[in-house]
Amino acid sequence: MLALAGGAAAAAWLPFSAARAATTKRQHGMSIFGELKYGPDFKHFNYVNPDAPKGGAFSQIGPKTAYNASFHTFDTLNGYILKGNAPQGLNHIFDTLMMRAFDEPDAVYGLLAESAEASADGNVFTFYLRDGARFHDGTSLTAEDAAFSFMLLKEKGHPLIAQNLKEMTAAEARDALTLDIRFTGNQTRDLPLFIAGELPVFSKAFYSENDFSAASLKAPLGSGPYRIGDFRAARFITYERVEEYWGADLPVNVGQWNFDRLRYEYFRDRTAQFEAFKAGNYLFREEFTSKTWATEYNFPAVKDGRVRLATLPDNTPSGAQGWFLNTRREKFKDRRVREALGLAFDFEWTNKNLFYGLYKRTESYFENSPMKAEGEPDHAELALLEPWRDELPAKVFGPVTVPPESDGSGQDRRLLRRAAELFDEAGWRMSDGARRNEKGDVLSVEFLDDQPMFERIVAPLVKNLKLLGIDARIRQIDTAQFQDRMNNYDFDVSIRRFSLGLTPGIEIRSYWSSEFADVPGGRNLSGISSPAVDALIETIIAADSREEQIIAARALDRVLRAGHYWIPQWHKNLHHLAFWDVFSWPETKPEYDRGVEATWWANVENADHSGSKD
Repeated sequence: MLALAGGAAAAAWLPFSAARAATTKRQHGMSIFGELKYGPDFKHFNYVNPDAPKGGAFSQIGPKTAYNASFHTFDTLNGYILKGNAPQGLNHIFDTLMMRAFDEPDAVYGLLAESAEASADGNVFTFYLRDGARFHDGTSLTAEDAAFSFMLLKEKGHPLIAQNLKEMTAAEARDALTLDIRFTGNQTRDLPLFIAGELPVFSKAFYSENDFSAASLKAPLGSGPYRIGDFRAARFITYERVEEYWGADLPVNVGQWNFDRLRYEYFRDRTAQFEAFKAGNYLFREEFTSKTWATEYNFPAVKDGRVRLATLPDNTPSGAQGWFLNTRREKFKDRRVREALGLAFDFEWTNKNLFYGLYKRTESYFENSPMKAEGEPDHAELALLEPWRDELPAKVFGPVTVPPESDGSGQDRRLLRRAAELFDEAGWRMSDGARRNEKGDVLSVEFLDDQPMFERIVAPLVKNLKLLGIDARIRQIDTAQFQDRMNNYDFDVSIRRFSLGLTPGIEIRSYWSSEFADVPGGRNLSGISSPAVDALIETIIAADSREEQIIAARALDRVLRAGHYWIPQWHKNLHHLAFWDVFSWPETKPEYDRGVEATWWANVENADHSGSKD
C-alpha cells in the first residue's frame, strides 16, 4: 500500500510488513516510500513565485495526451474514454483529491482532500475533503461526486484506467466530506496515489444527465482552475481561468495557474505548425525535431530578440522511444527476426546526417535513470533472474544487450551480414530475390505512421531492409485511421515514446505485462506476454525501498532489452524551448517538470497578447 507521511523523515508504510499492523495517522500528503519534502504547514511549493501576477495568455500546439496518440486533431471533450481524440489541457478543468509536487519523485499533497489516512490492514483509505470545494456552476463538490467518479472510471473509463482500478472494490461517501476507498488486499502500493493524484473528480449531476461513454463535444462541468472557453474541433481549444476558483489560495495552487487563457493549436503537419509559430499565431514551442532546432531558428524574430531560445535540463527518465515490433503477428514472434530488423538501423549515420549530432542512442527502457541496466547483472539482480533462467535467453545473464555501433556509412556491411545470418537461422532465406519462409511467404514489414516528417528517418532503414530481401514499406495514414489501428494493434511496426516516472508503479503493467497485451488502446504495443516479465513488474511495484525497486527495474530492463521487442531510437535529456518574449518565470525550475503552463506568467506590458490570429 501507499505510504502516508507528515514530513521528510517519516517512515515508509510498506505492504505485508510489521508496520502494517498500526493504523496510520491522518496526514496531509502521500508518497510511495513515505518521503515528503513539505510539512503540514507549508505555504507553497519552492518552485513557484507566490506573487506572480495573473493575466495574459499562453498558447502552444496541442501535444499528445496520456490516452491519445495524436497531436493533429481532437473530436471529443472527454479525455478519459477510448472513443475519439481528446485535446490537451482537459486536466486543467478537473480537480483531483491531491496534487503532485514536481520537486519530489512521487509525492502528492492535499487539493480536494485536505488529508488522508489508511486502515490498519491497508485495505481502506479515507480521504477528508475540504468544506467549500465547488464546481464551476457554484454547486458543492462532495465525497459523493468523488465516489461516483472513481466507480464510473472503473466501469466505463479508458481501458488503461479501468484495468488499473481492478483492485479497487468500492468508493463510498461516508458523509458529504468523507470518502472511503476500499481495496481487495491485492492492490499495489501506489494505487491509492494513482487515484488521489491522477484521477479527476467529475460532477455526478452532470454525468447523470450526460452519457460519459459518448465522444461528445459538450463541455463537461469541472471544478479546477480553468474552464473550457472557445474551441473549434480539430483547430484550437481555449481554457479560461476561473476568477472565482475555490482552490486558488490553497498551498498547492499558490503561484500557479497565472495565465487568464491557455490555448492549444492543432495543425495537420509540422511545417504548418512551425510557420504559425514564426508568425506569432502561438507563443510557446518545445522543439522536438533536431533539424529544425539546428537550422531553422534563424528567422527575424529570433535575430532581433522578439523570440527567445532556451535549453533546460530534463531530469526525468527519457523513457523508451523506438519502433515497436508487433509480436502478435507470427512473423515477429521469433526473437532472431526482431534482432535482425534492429541491425538494419544505422543510428550513427542518422544522427550525423539527419539530427546534426544532437541525440544519443537510446539503449534502455529506463534511459536517463538509475534504473537503466549496465554491464553484467550483480548478485541482487541475479537473485531475481535465476528463477527464470530456463525461460529467458542466455544473454540476459551476461553483459546487458545494447544496440550495435555502426561505421556510420549508412550501410554497415558487417551488421547487415549479421542480420542476414539471423534471418537465415529463423527460417527466412533468400529465394528469387526475397526473404521467404518454408511456405514461400515473403517477409514483409510495414512502418505505420501519421506523421510525414518521419519518412526521411524511416526511409534509410527501409532501404537497408530491402537490401536484405525484405518487402519493407512506409504507410502514411490519416490521424483517425492511425488512432483506430493503434487501438486495435493492427500494425507491423510503429513509433512511440513512453516516458516513465521516477518511481515506477502500476502504470508499468500497461507497458509490458501479459494482462495488458490485448487491452484495446493499451501501451503494450509489442504484445509482450512473459511470466518472467510479469513477475519482475510485480517485484518493482511491491519493492520495500527505492534501492530494491532500482534493482528490480534493472533486472527487468535486461529481460526486455534481450527480447528485442523494439528497435530503440534516440533521446536527449534537454528541453529545447522557443517562445515569444512575453513571459516571465520563477527563479527555480521544478526538478521533474517543465513547469511552464503552471508556473510561468505573462509580462505585465504584454498581458493582453493572446498569441492567436483567427
